[in-house]
Amino acid sequence: MPGLPAFCLRPRDLRRGAVLTLVFLVAVGAAAGTGCWDRADALTAPGLTAAGASPPASGPSGAPSRAPGTADREAVARAAADAAAEGKSGKKAAQEVVSRSGDRWGVVYDRGEYAAFTDELDGRWTGVGLWVRRGDAGRIEVDRVQPGGPAARAGLRPGDRLLGVDARAVTGLPASEVVALLRGEAGTPVVLRLLRDGAERTETLVREQLHIEPVTVQQLPDGVTVIKVVSFTRGSGERVRAAVRAAPPGAGVMLDLRGNPGGLVTEAVTAASAFLDGGLVATYDVRGSERALYASPGGDTARPLVALVDGGTMSAAELVTGALQDRGRAVAVGTRTFGKGSVQMPTTLPDGSVAELTVGTYRTPAGRSLDGSGITPDLAAGDGVEERAHTVLGGLGVGP
Repeated sequence: MPGLPAFCLRPRDLRRGAVLTLVFLVAVGAAAGTGCWDRADALTAPGLTAAGASPPASGPSGAPSRAPGTADREAVARAAADAAAEGKSGKKAAQEVVSRSGDRWGVVYDRGEYAAFTDELDGRWTGVGLWVRRGDAGRIEVDRVQPGGPAARAGLRPGDRLLGVDARAVTGLPASEVVALLRGEAGTPVVLRLLRDGAERTETLVREQLHIEPVTVQQLPDGVTVIKVVSFTRGSGERVRAAVRAAPPGAGVMLDLRGNPGGLVTEAVTAASAFLDGGLVATYDVRGSERALYASPGGDTARPLVALVDGGTMSAAELVTGALQDRGRAVAVGTRTFGKGSVQMPTTLPDGSVAELTVGTYRTPAGRSLDGSGITPDLAAGDGVEERAHTVLGGLGVGP
């Protein structure tokens, strides 16, 4: 089994009461809504240091205390072990404990699901090439379709409602379970039952090995460089740095983080380092123990920069945006970001499944907690975001 990421900032089945619509954007075969560190990266990353000497908070027994709405690791592991001893599903028992705890970001994976998740962090996966969201009343809907993938070739499009996968109804299921049903070996069929404009249809798709390019670069005629980061998978941070180094001297950059659901924290810090000369990127806590993330020195601190964001900008992508905004390095343009700022740590359970449980929150350099509130852009823009960004760059002395 691959080494476990040490910490995660990961959206899952989003429950915000009556204030916000229940929505979960998940890439069916792309690392969606994550913000994780590989264990090796967490141990060696130069930007990862302790912030001060705050000891972990502890309860009466001396064990680290838990914040409200977080699951107890010991209780989760005990439930999994007891279920396994009785010949039952340890994953299911553990998930029930997590759900009762109120940990809205907690999730339990079996071995295969977690192995697939680690593959996603490399930007590769086996699936049908669609993104889904969970809406009102637990409805599962298609949010985006990957061009050229099996779903696109079958004519699926955003707004289609997914009713069933093979013989199982999916309405009301957690999005992570829907993803698990859509996974499988390349070359195997999966039957989707769909609803569009009141009419049901059935499509049989064949799973494929898919790939997504996490960073794309476009050079505009006026010299502005658009760097689109789809997700912070392995290598994406260095690709951002390379794109900045290759940009025309003095020309502006649009860092497009719209729809970016997160990814590896170390890659996010590397991407932020492209525009910073060292200094604080974020702080976070793990059961009361304070930590900090610092940018590497040598980034381009003079180039005009606009960060494009929207409601699909999540987790590690919000970490980058908050750092650049608080440090006065970028003007954020778009709409309010998602608001996922909690930290998850994986625990291997006795049956081999993995519980990813919330252990704390992270904050921007100015001390803002983004969990539940997101980032308010400096300039609000719905339609015509790119045009507004050009205007901002023009005001900074770049562009038309």
